[in-house]
Amino acid sequence: MKKKMMSVLLMTAMAITLLAGCSNGDKETQGNGNETTKEDVKDSVSMNDSKDGEKVEKKEGGYKFGYTCMDGTNPFFVTLEATIKEEVEANGDQLISVDPANDVTLQIQQIEDLIAQGIDAMFLNPAEAEGILPALDALKEAGIPIINFDTEVVDMSYVASYVGSDNYNAGKVCGEDLVAKYPDGGKVIVLDSPTMNSIVDRTKGFLDAIEGHNFEIVAQQDAKGNLETAMGVAEDLLQANSDVVAIFGGNDPTALGALAAANAANLTDCLIYGVDGSPDIKAEIATGTSLIEGTGAQSPINIAKGSVEVMYKYLAGENVDERYPIDTFLINSENIDEYGTDGWQ
Repeated sequence: MKKKMMSVLLMTAMAITLLAGCSNGDKETQGNGNETTKEDVKDSVSMNDSKDGEKVEKKEGGYKFGYTCMDGTNPFFVTLEATIKEEVEANGDQLISVDPANDVTLQIQQIEDLIAQGIDAMFLNPAEAEGILPALDALKEAGIPIINFDTEVVDMSYVASYVGSDNYNAGKVCGEDLVAKYPDGGKVIVLDSPTMNSIVDRTKGFLDAIEGHNFEIVAQQDAKGNLETAMGVAEDLLQANSDVVAIFGGNDPTALGALAAANAANLTDCLIYGVDGSPDIKAEIATGTSLIEGTGAQSPINIAKGSVEVMYKYLAGENVDERYPIDTFLINSENIDEYGTDGWQ
């Protein structure tokens, strides 16, 4: 039996500080003075195949949850973790977080440590979709259910459910915007990250959107999803390709790294796209003078709240869907005022 659409995935998403949760209602004003309506953010849940929950009785002192993401310093994951922690602690439970800093070997070791600490369930975002398999085996052997978020593991049979953005669409909306602004095409650099499924999906969406519109991919290179690597990679690529019309970054830190490289190369006619909708990238768009043209926006707050909702339903023995994809959308100069720059939508 399929479960009802999760009520916790709110229709409203607002610009807020990194450690705040999102509010509901038809229209509310944030502390920064920005207003967001239900029409501003299109969070939707698609119903898929479902799984029966696994009833786990709450012990004295509450559930003990483990949490891991690929990079705990990324602002997206900072907000996501803080929201999960807030939701879990509001239920009298505990969240134990670890940060592998994009090192899947370390992530496996940290998960093994969490198992030894007696966690009841796991919130997991893999540093590598396939490389994380030994940790998934360990969790399965220990009988610990997994809610997989933001980036899918390579074998979804290990997880109770997945909650994450529609990453393909996040890249696609960037590509569609580029086609509209450069109808005659041009040269493009793509900065991706082949080990991160979320970025792979975003890149595919972007490339599919620009296919057949006279764009030439002069370089497609791994930027590892972080600002420093992206800046170095972009600097090298721009030396031989200073006539590019656009750079696509698989996430906002990558786009900001590309921006630093483009500014150093004194480029003035290059459109740079990212994916996340982070406060930093929105601040660049809001200046009206930055090379950052747009970002495929998502909501770490809604992903976090959805992950917690699904986790508790599963532990209660209820039926949950295998996947809960959340819509993504473009933020650019035309709508930046609707979302503000002080926090995540």
